[in-house]
Amino acid sequence: MSEASPESDKPKREKRPQQVYTLVVEVGRKPGDGLPDKATGAALMIYASGVDEEEAVRETVAILKQADMAPLDVSGYGTLEERLKAGDEIDTEERALMQRALDENSVIVAQMTPFFD
Repeated sequence: MSEASPESDKPKREKRPQQVYTLVVEVGRKPGDGLPDKATGAALMIYASGVDEEEAVRETVAILKQADMAPLDVSGYGTLEERLKAGDEIDTEERALMQRALDENSVIVAQMTPFFD
């Protein structure tokens, strides 16, 4: 009889599927951020993939920082299924962006609304 390998003694982690989360990120100003000159900040509507919302938020914040943006606050609005249950109407263009985020395992900025004083 052969001994069991050490790997077989470890509990197997269930691989959770990637999902796409809708996030709204408020950003402040930072040199090189690409926002309009007179803007004081902006709100970004983002579709981000992750195994959970926390991962989607972490990845989004990291990517925005790499893009010289200054994330201040993140609000999560859930997955497609959660948003549909909440009564949100989601058009085909929005669904296509969500699917792209899932297919590419990426963060997609769908809309940017600058803030002005």
